[in-house]
Amino acid sequence: MAQNHPAQPKSVLRGHRTQVHATAFIRGNQRLASGDVEGHVVLWDLTIMRPRAVWRAHTNAILGIADWGDNRIITHGRDNRLIVWKLDAQDEITMSTALPLDESVPGRPQPWILHILEVNTMNFCSFASCDTGPGATDDELLIAVPNTLQTEAVDIFQLPSQTRQHTIGLGGKTEKQGMVMSLSLFWLQEHLTLIGAYESGLTVVARLGRSETWDILYRAQVHTQPVLSLDVAPDKDFFLTSGADAILAKHPIPTPMDLSIQEPRTSKWEESENKKVPDPSILSSALRSGPPPAPPLKKQDLIIETQALKTINTKHSGQQGLRIRSDGKIFATAGWDSKVRVYSTKTLTELAVLKWHEVGCYAVAFMALLEGQSLDETKRNNRSVNATEESENHVAINDSRDNTTVALPKLGQLSVKDRRIKMAKEAHWLAAGSKDGKISLWDIY
Repeated sequence: MAQNHPAQPKSVLRGHRTQVHATAFIRGNQRLASGDVEGHVVLWDLTIMRPRAVWRAHTNAILGIADWGDNRIITHGRDNRLIVWKLDAQDEITMSTALPLDESVPGRPQPWILHILEVNTMNFCSFASCDTGPGATDDELLIAVPNTLQTEAVDIFQLPSQTRQHTIGLGGKTEKQGMVMSLSLFWLQEHLTLIGAYESGLTVVARLGRSETWDILYRAQVHTQPVLSLDVAPDKDFFLTSGADAILAKHPIPTPMDLSIQEPRTSKWEESENKKVPDPSILSSALRSGPPPAPPLKKQDLIIETQALKTINTKHSGQQGLRIRSDGKIFATAGWDSKVRVYSTKTLTELAVLKWHEVGCYAVAFMALLEGQSLDETKRNNRSVNATEESENHVAINDSRDNTTVALPKLGQLSVKDRRIKMAKEAHWLAAGSKDGKISLWDIY
């Protein structure tokens, strides 16, 4: 009887000397960016599983990495700096490929620095970002980070101007919620929306109204310990949180009607005019020079939702780095117990436990599906890419003389390099960064 062997990673990237704190797939899945506790960043070429660029971006631990367009990379370090680097495929030629494990390298060149923001990193909270609004180009970006002076507040900056647009206090004025631990910033129904999670276990959703005030739409405390991570579903209809406790929670993202846009109230005069009822009083007709003013509109109070959609006690405390896959069906967490767990976003049911690292994991990242491509298409394409050289380079035709099949060379076949690039773009991997300095790549469907 066949035995079920534990799942093994597709590949393991070894190169960091210290624990990996951040991972992110960038540039159409051709690169994986990873950052460690010493501030080193490695850009891995996923077609060959080798480094293309290595540099020390910060003098302290990396909190977060993201791309901005095709030629910019954002890194956020615990040295109180957020830096935007210019690094495209041509710039990689000038970069070092010596990994952080190689201590003999005296220094590595850095990419060109475009912007530096002095920020607060006492919170261990990574930045969040989004574009500047509907119809915006990738020339401008909004960045959300913890406030420099108040650890409960959030600052939103605009790049490239580096000006602070908003300072928002989500935790409440009368109670102490502790530091902001995780953030998300995005647009929903043409409204800028911010989600903040706190050291106390509180989660808050706020929306920027037309009067430039932030309205609280959702406020709930389902965690008993600090929230370690959150992620928003692709359709922006819910978000998930994980914490230092064993709780996983699914929260709503309310979308109430914009109360600042209301139909004007119709006065009695307007009603009578619309109905064209003749006024029997000549005197009242003479005295009436116009419609009386309508009563002022009263702004209704927003109803703040306080109930999570679903919570479960996983019995496994310390799950962080939570990320939802681009199709919104599953999500993964990195566990302090060294295990990467995969869950259903619909039911929060545990689907898989990935065990390879011997020490704690801190970061996970999903490779995004190509737009409009299903998982079945991804699997079929990857099978085609991994086919044998014989089947790749030849096409079968039927010989009518003896009813046999003859293999003829195909025209316009992809080269080995192109096949690797195709597989790297269309694969659907999960990357996990660990305290051991290694990154495991898992094939998840």
